[in-house]
Amino acid sequence: MALHLCSFPMPHSELKSTQTSRGRLSANYQPTTWNYNFLQSLRTNDVDEECKDKAKKLEEEVRSMMNNENAELLSILELIDDVQRLGLGYRFHKDIKIALGRISTSWEENDDDAKAENKLHSTSLRFRLLRQHGFHISQDIFKIFLDEESNYMEYLEKDVKGLLSLYEASCLAFEGEKLLDAAKTFSLTHLTQLKRDIDPILLDLVTHALELPLHHRMQRLEARWYFEVYSKRNELNYSLLEFAKLDFNRVQSIYKKDLKDMSRWWKEIDLANKLTFARDRLMECFLGTVGMISDPQFSNCRKGLTKVNLFITIIDDIYDLYGSLDELEHFTDAVERWDINCVNELPDYMKLCFLALFNSVNEIGYDTLKEQGVNIIPSLTKAWRDICKAFLEEAKWSYNKYTPTFEEYLDNGWLSISGALMLVHSYFLLDQDITEEALDSLKKYNNLLRWPSLIFRLCNDLSTSKAEVERGEIVNSIFCYMQETSLSEEVAREDIKKLIEKTWKQMNKDLSEKHPFSEVFMATTFNLARMARCIYQHGDGLGAPDVRFKKIVHLVIIDPI
Repeated sequence: MALHLCSFPMPHSELKSTQTSRGRLSANYQPTTWNYNFLQSLRTNDVDEECKDKAKKLEEEVRSMMNNENAELLSILELIDDVQRLGLGYRFHKDIKIALGRISTSWEENDDDAKAENKLHSTSLRFRLLRQHGFHISQDIFKIFLDEESNYMEYLEKDVKGLLSLYEASCLAFEGEKLLDAAKTFSLTHLTQLKRDIDPILLDLVTHALELPLHHRMQRLEARWYFEVYSKRNELNYSLLEFAKLDFNRVQSIYKKDLKDMSRWWKEIDLANKLTFARDRLMECFLGTVGMISDPQFSNCRKGLTKVNLFITIIDDIYDLYGSLDELEHFTDAVERWDINCVNELPDYMKLCFLALFNSVNEIGYDTLKEQGVNIIPSLTKAWRDICKAFLEEAKWSYNKYTPTFEEYLDNGWLSISGALMLVHSYFLLDQDITEEALDSLKKYNNLLRWPSLIFRLCNDLSTSKAEVERGEIVNSIFCYMQETSLSEEVAREDIKKLIEKTWKQMNKDLSEKHPFSEVFMATTFNLARMARCIYQHGDGLGAPDVRFKKIVHLVIIDPI
């Protein structure tokens, strides 16, 4: 059968649900480990003038290297790659665009030097960086590495650096690009075979890529990891490394300030104490926003989106666990009408949640109207109305013991996972020019909102389905697919992973085509998918954060380099 796109609800704890004294469900979520006093105690270091001057000097040194038109093109490509992987892409955005524009027109491919040293590496790196930044480049540039039978040439099998770059490039393929599909199979096969006999530094890079390719990784966590690898190189750019360290710690300090602001807001509205059945996940929600919007200048967006994520988590638990079907229908109706008077029709615990949501969303709308003269409240409330309807549909399935078809599940799930809601709010919180074309695309949920939401949904299901079954919740993509196809769980999981890969290809393709969105918003849509992969790669980072997840929090937000 054809696999369709879908979404999913926010994750759940691995503990089984139990009945409370009121007859309502409780998932026994573990309490937060990040209490208010700890968060307020986080040290934020203001950079002194001497450090600012040093950072500025180092930045100009790196910029001069990147803008050197006499440098070898491969050295410029490798510099751009290092700059991005070290978390500095936002500082050199214009320089990178100019350099790649120059490279896209000046690099001459010559079949005669196809066997030259670094040829596979340079071609693959060029392809990946150009496609990543929206330049049109064909998969045909890899034809020079094929033999007469259209297989990759045997001499490439020992070229570890080239194979690694080829693999990373293949992850930016479009649907139907057979040459890149073959490149992925070829590179994976031989990288796996060569792992034991290669340089330790290169081995770290290979192992890291085989676990999860660069294109799918959360950028700030990748930057923290890459420092360790880059600093071990025999040949490294000390100016770049020193500047990257200074900047990482500066940006991390901004994150801490944002988090402390959110901690005060979260304590003030007091929903975590009033609604004790729900997850208290301020830190995890904040980390998710950092995964989506990491550039330091977007503090306002991170804080606004953290509020959105916290409301999503609370409201999802109301629909999944605590509310009766009658109460859920009333709450859905209140959100749809978006009328303060509706609060009188809700039970006390829902009144608190609805009023807090109503005030916060209207505040975002007010700020945008004040700054840009555009009333975005209809767009925001439509997104909340849609997700609550999707939550309600899942609640009805649960109450009625109904198992939807795979397509039914996905058609509802890509909304209920909350990715589209997060992206709608992100669009307005990024303080960019609002266009009618973009507003229309948001209203219709352009595919660039659907694809990452689908990945979010499926990653969640792969991670949390076992815990959900233990709690008696059987409606997820894996179970629905198994019911429909009579396949085993193992095969169903593999098919779901293939659907994730297919969706990445569709996202890659849409990035290269005409759309009404800015570059920064496009990056946010991709980062949503990357954030989902990070949160669910080794378990349920939201429902049941473990030691591994706490380490990620420390690396990205708490511990400076």
